[in-house]
Amino acid sequence: GAAACVSSWAPGANWGGWLMKRCTRLFRPVFYYLAFWAVTLTVLYRALPQHIYEPIAGVSTQLLWFLGAYVLVLGAMPVLYRITTAGRLVAGVATVYGAIALIDVIRLHWPAMMPLGYLNLAVWLIPAMFGVAYRRGLLGGRAAPAIAAAFFAVDVALVHWGPYQISMVGTGDHHLSNTSPPSLLLAGHAIILSALAIAAAPAIGRWAQRPRVWWWTAIGNSGAMTLYLWHMPVLLGVHLVFDYLGCPRFPGAPDFLAISLVQVLLVVVAVAVLFVVLRPLENNPLSGWDGAPAVTSRGWGATIGALLCVAGVALLAAIRWGLKDDGLVCMAVVVTALVAARVGAQHNGKVLTR
Repeated sequence: GAAACVSSWAPGANWGGWLMKRCTRLFRPVFYYLAFWAVTLTVLYRALPQHIYEPIAGVSTQLLWFLGAYVLVLGAMPVLYRITTAGRLVAGVATVYGAIALIDVIRLHWPAMMPLGYLNLAVWLIPAMFGVAYRRGLLGGRAAPAIAAAFFAVDVALVHWGPYQISMVGTGDHHLSNTSPPSLLLAGHAIILSALAIAAAPAIGRWAQRPRVWWWTAIGNSGAMTLYLWHMPVLLGVHLVFDYLGCPRFPGAPDFLAISLVQVLLVVVAVAVLFVVLRPLENNPLSGWDGAPAVTSRGWGATIGALLCVAGVALLAAIRWGLKDDGLVCMAVVVTALVAARVGAQHNGKVLTR
């Protein structure tokens, strides 16, 4: 995302207006997705036992962490734009990585300081910095694999001798989550994957130049958010149906492989159908959300940009609970901040026409 957007930012541009333009399409399908879960969970709350409802509600919006991280990365673009040399890349990554290490030491030694861990949301600046470096060709062919290997060794050491768990997926029952709030292990993981992506980019680029590959890529890009969002309800629905039919899938079951294959096929077919049906929701303007006037006022730009960043932070905080408990409060903050940003953009437009 940072690699794609760095060229569209220009010093002196209106920060909030620039961010609003990018968030408009990004959040368009999210409103439909949240409306779906609001209705579905209201029905399921009365229909399902709590021990089944709770995990579904918890996982329902967990994948929205990506949008929160992406919004914060875009919000930091004026700073990321300044990464024009390898030295600045190293300085930026080292600063964020070092700060996360310090915060982890503090919160692990003083449990009362655990909320300090949410400052580690800055971890998402690390892949963004690598994205800018990739776009500007700041890392050579051998540097990226070497960086990945070095931080892989560090992560292995942190898991073996440190307090970190190997899982990067937050399920809410970890003693120390790697995702909510982010940990030093996640910071290293981000560096590893970013460096490996840069190392593999030339080969991927050559492969993507094949007409058939590019054709599929273009189709996928036209509904990327549709695929990303709606595979989760399908996945949960398939598991729920199989459980109620008396065919639960769990490791060690004699028919584990057969059930897994059937479920994968059902998910693929269902997601393909939803992709065709729901893709227009991602690409067609949403009344009341799209069509915001251009933001030219510096004051309104700062306010709108700050509100969008608040929405991003609240999304990242919500992944611990999903659409239950404190997650409902976080999601209310998300929607309120987005609506306020849109209203602010509209008010800015009215001021300009006076």
